[in-house]
Amino acid sequence: MKELIAKIDSINEQTPALWGKMTPQHMVEHIAVTLWMSAGKIPVKCYTPEDKIPFMLRFLESDKPMPRNFVSPAVGEHLLPLRFDSLEEAIQNLKDGFQAFTAYFEANPEATLTNPAYGELNYAQWQRFHEKHITHHFSQFGLV
Repeated sequence: MKELIAKIDSINEQTPALWGKMTPQHMVEHIAVTLWMSAGKIPVKCYTPEDKIPFMLRFLESDKPMPRNFVSPAVGEHLLPLRFDSLEEAIQNLKDGFQAFTAYFEANPEATLTNPAYGELNYAQWQRFHEKHITHHFSQFGLV
């Protein structure tokens, strides 16, 4: 994850998306929100029916990439309004979210927190989610 996060500095406002609707700043802010969720700072509910969670967790542990143009049930089809005045501010928020995630699980190694698609995740599962999710969106902008 640390190596993936380091790649964020290579993006700029003119970096084109290879697919999807997001701008670079939308993508950065979207990833940051999931980092803050996994640090216990943004409470969320799980939108996946309980009986589908085992299937979702098998997908999470697989080597299958997240599908392009996947619509998150937590976000919907429309882009969320930007929260930061600049891409640079959004990138700093993403980096702060990564540090908060790491610090949270260092202080609470046995904790689980809710992911909107996968339900309750522990540290290793959140790490796996972030690796898949960041790789998915970084590939959207040619960063991986």
